[in-house]
Amino acid sequence: MKQNISPHTPYSAHTIDKPLLFLYLFLVIVGWLSIFSSAYDPTRFHSIFTLSTVYGRQLVWIIAAFVIALIILVLDAKLFQHYAWVIYAGCLLLLLLVFVLGTEISGAKAWIKIGSFSIQPGEFMKLATALALARLLNQGKTVKEKRNVWIAVIAIVFLPILIIFLQHDTGSALVYTSFFILCYREGMSARIFIVTACMGLLGLITLYFNELYAIALLLMGYTVAWFVSKNVKNAVGRYSLILLLGIMFVLGTNTAYERVFQSHQKQRIDSLLGKTVDPKGADFNLNQSKIAIGSGGFSGKGFLKGSQTKFNFIPEQSTDFIFCSIGEEWGFLGALVVIGAFFFMIARILWLSEKHHNPFVRYYGYGIAGILFFHVAVNVGMTIGLVPIIGIPLPFLSYGGSSLWSFTSMIFIFIKLNIK
Repeated sequence: MKQNISPHTPYSAHTIDKPLLFLYLFLVIVGWLSIFSSAYDPTRFHSIFTLSTVYGRQLVWIIAAFVIALIILVLDAKLFQHYAWVIYAGCLLLLLLVFVLGTEISGAKAWIKIGSFSIQPGEFMKLATALALARLLNQGKTVKEKRNVWIAVIAIVFLPILIIFLQHDTGSALVYTSFFILCYREGMSARIFIVTACMGLLGLITLYFNELYAIALLLMGYTVAWFVSKNVKNAVGRYSLILLLGIMFVLGTNTAYERVFQSHQKQRIDSLLGKTVDPKGADFNLNQSKIAIGSGGFSGKGFLKGSQTKFNFIPEQSTDFIFCSIGEEWGFLGALVVIGAFFFMIARILWLSEKHHNPFVRYYGYGIAGILFFHVAVNVGMTIGLVPIIGIPLPFLSYGGSSLWSFTSMIFIFIKLNIK
């Protein structure tokens, strides 16, 4: 008999969620085919099982990811909620070990090398943070508890951000801003998001022009606010404090740009803002990426027929720029299918999260949905020039074991939590 689920009826599944499983398998397969195509050389073809090629190693990561998925599915779902703090603390310890045992790759000291393989603890920290936030939010019931919880939320999110920034892995650190989606869903004031957007605008003005333009804009806003609400009690003091904090942020933005960001990251930001033009340097990756995606046209050149990705015109073509291979070989249609698959995966996670009777599942679902959205939006955006090139992988598609295992764990923990 067909079960009718009303908007107020808690959702519970009795089997593995097939749409999520299908979307996961589809994206993993597309990812491996794209990696294979980008590295394929008919004159020097090796077996797909050899570890001397990126597609051979990725196949090993995929098999290991399937094993991880199976292990998660046989575990008790309550373990993930019960041991959320332990997982967070363990991943935080691994993150700190990078300072001692870490290896620098592409300017970021974010990997721990084990033999010929490398593990990136920052990838697993995202999963651990999502679990910790879900556990924390599940504890606050009263208004006072909720107020204290939000303070703890900020601490839990910003601790890994600070550590990862110190490891010069700016892209991974920025991913943690995606938890704003979870916070907004659970009642964090919209003022925080307005302030965040204003801070972003001030930061862009500071970088594009200079501090004086941004401070002048702040003073204009302060003057208007003062005239509009000068008779309101405490308004002048409140706006004066905001002005002071805004000026400190503007000055801090420039300091962070000069001292925190590395030279290649500053070049990419300047290039995106149009301050510099360097077709053989900072702009090279982006220009080649646009050429590759644009050359695919509507339906693409076909599998193994991408000239831009085939002849190494695009650096990092199997990792951060894997979307270029999809755009060139499968065209607009293929790119639309892949982006659509991500859209339906995120939508499915949100839908299941809202229907579940356990708030912990909703918190965790919104957490990983935000992470997925950020990764997809930024990765695709940087390949077509909409956002700076900050070096984050495309989930399930980019080459690398740490990323694949982390996202696999995220999805299958959520699938397990939805099995009753």
